[in-house]
Amino acid sequence: MENRFISRKNLVITDVKTFLIGTERKDLLWVKIETDSGISGVGEGTLEGKSYLVSQVVSNLKTRHLIGKDPFNVEEIWLSIYRNEYWQGGPVMMTYLSAVEIALWDIIGKALNQPVWRLLGGKVRDHIRAYANGWSFGAKDPQSYYEKAKEVVSKGYSALKFDPFAPYGRELSIQEKMKSIEIVEAVYSAVGEKIEIMIEGHGRFGTDTAIEISRMLERFNPFWFEEPVSYDNLDAIERVYKKSNIRIAAGERLYSKYGFRDIIKRGCVGVIQPDPTHAGGILEVKKIAAMADAEYIPVALHNPSGPISTSVCLQIAGCTTNYLIQEAFQDFDVPYLKDLVTWYPKVIDGFFEIPDRPGLGLELVEDAILEHPYQSKDFNIWVGNKL
Repeated sequence: MENRFISRKNLVITDVKTFLIGTERKDLLWVKIETDSGISGVGEGTLEGKSYLVSQVVSNLKTRHLIGKDPFNVEEIWLSIYRNEYWQGGPVMMTYLSAVEIALWDIIGKALNQPVWRLLGGKVRDHIRAYANGWSFGAKDPQSYYEKAKEVVSKGYSALKFDPFAPYGRELSIQEKMKSIEIVEAVYSAVGEKIEIMIEGHGRFGTDTAIEISRMLERFNPFWFEEPVSYDNLDAIERVYKKSNIRIAAGERLYSKYGFRDIIKRGCVGVIQPDPTHAGGILEVKKIAAMADAEYIPVALHNPSGPISTSVCLQIAGCTTNYLIQEAFQDFDVPYLKDLVTWYPKVIDGFFEIPDRPGLGLELVEDAILEHPYQSKDFNIWVGNKL
């Protein structure tokens, strides 16, 4: 790295811009914070199906919380947004807060010519194992799942996740249970015993149904059973956890260290899954990971969004001791995403490399972004689901 340093006395936030990007299955929101030094930082504020709402909040609140502020004062700005807006928490405000916080760290890293992980304690690993997700979109039956799973393994992945239950609801008939198990069996048959499989529940099941499904899944030795019941009922999560022989993963729909306190304190999950673009940003997730580490719970960050979100996860993975594995849509998303940023995270032989570029390691290619405008597509896995 070249040795350069931007004087902080001239570093003041001057503007905040948003970019809504349309894709086939989802819309992405990227945020750019500009300073008077010419350094800018990028963040991700994608909120599944509701990114346009976050974009409006960014525009409405930038003067109140950001313009004229020192971007190095991450904690001050974070607290101002969290405490001084009447409605604390919730998906829209926390996604807005997360996008801003991420962009601030990107500015700081670029100003100091250092990757973010070096500013948060230094590197503990050079690579992090990736697990594939998004690969099963379009699969309708066991045979198509089998074929798509074979493709995942051929790309070098040693782990993959999928939801075999859509579009089922809280309670399943015996026919629905058996159809789902047939899909799991097909994937297991395709990948073999040495490839990890993660089963996604999306929080849809009742407690007894989740326990029954967990027992039916045991013979496939899954790496984890994710969100078997809804995130908003810790008693239900704990009941499933105590009666399941499979590791339970959860946390993608919880926000801030305050929202994670009870689930970590109870110890009713085997893997905690905060999403840095919703949970409060980079430093907040680092704090959540430390809380989990005190209970010997590993962290695997939720990451269904774009390359900025992935870059954020890799920064945290680089400096977090209890980081387990990283979710990756890289090889199964629209191909033009790699053209919208100057650096695109890649999975090589089943691993992400921890980047060493300043900040998050990328810039936006704004002209290319404009070629893929917001499409008002509200991709929703729950469409057609029963109650």
